[in-house]
Amino acid sequence: MKRDNVVTMKTNPLTLLGPEITPGMDAPDFTVVDNDLGPVSLADFKGKVVVISAVPSLDTPVCDMETRRFNQEAQNLGDKVKILTVSMDLPFAQKRWCGSAGVTNVQTVSDYQTASFGQAYGVLIDGLRLLARAIFVVDANGKVAYVQVVPELTSEPDYAAVLEAVKKLI
Repeated sequence: MKRDNVVTMKTNPLTLLGPEITPGMDAPDFTVVDNDLGPVSLADFKGKVVVISAVPSLDTPVCDMETRRFNQEAQNLGDKVKILTVSMDLPFAQKRWCGSAGVTNVQTVSDYQTASFGQAYGVLIDGLRLLARAIFVVDANGKVAYVQVVPELTSEPDYAAVLEAVKKLI
């Protein structure tokens, strides 16, 4: 099946593995690990609006900027919203990065063990074992409300569109 979203890295096309997620679908569950190697799944946030920011690596400039921006925005969204940043970075690297960046309002989680998230959400990059840059907003009932797969891996997402989608749900 041909996917609507095409992703490139510096204009070179990338192949994404897994299904294409669209608004209105039940959000697929997944299991990733937190910075202390504990399991985290979407089901852990039942009843909250969840913003899932998939990034290739926190140790790159765009992912760094994006995660810091969502950390700032989280302060204005209240406790009905949970923001997760998921990458293939090892949990130890995520913990170090959060400490040095002062990120406390976004929870970083790692998909390094099984690529459960990347495969379930169709953002696992074939051959690179990294995640494409994408944002998924899941409503409090577990339905996908908004999807933004960023067409160029080295570009930032449209923050205003993401925040507008979140504010409609809270």
